Amino acid sequence: MVGNMAIKLDRIDRRILNQLQEHGRLSIVELAHRVNLTKTPCAQRVRRLEQDGIIRGYRADLDPEQLGAGNVLVVLVTMEKTSEDALDRFNRAVRLIPEVQGCYMVAGNFDYLLKVRTHDISHYRDVLVQQIGRLPNVHQTHSFVVMELVKDDVTVPVPIDPLP
Repeated sequence: MVGNMAIKLDRIDRRILNQLQEHGRLSIVELAHRVNLTKTPCAQRVRRLEQDGIIRGYRADLDPEQLGAGNVLVVLVTMEKTSEDALDRFNRAVRLIPEVQGCYMVAGNFDYLLKVRTHDISHYRDVLVQQIGRLPNVHQTHSFVVMELVKDDVTVPVPIDPLP
């Protein structure tokens, strides 16, 4: 979906998306071969998927451990107030913290769940005190150290057969 408009994807579009999600560096020729198309129609479909905003970009899958960012924490944030202005200010500010990899507004006993990645617990303490704790309208935080990443997938499930 883009906005509130559902985009019609056929079986070939879905196969293209799955292949690119798994192998983002495929050439158009190899991608076309894998989805049983010729080069030109495959390239046109990829271009349309990009223009429609379904393909938002291409990224490398980096190893956080080797880059010194293996410490993962989950932070629960409770807000002082949840007016639209307060939430907007928080949302804009949290996007500027590079260590925050995910920020999810949730329903329940707290308002936001953050996924934070740092090189060690000392670095996290600095991020918590200097950045997360100073975000607009933050009332309270609760931090949980992730002991093991069992699944940390960033792909989107794309069923080959359209859902009913």
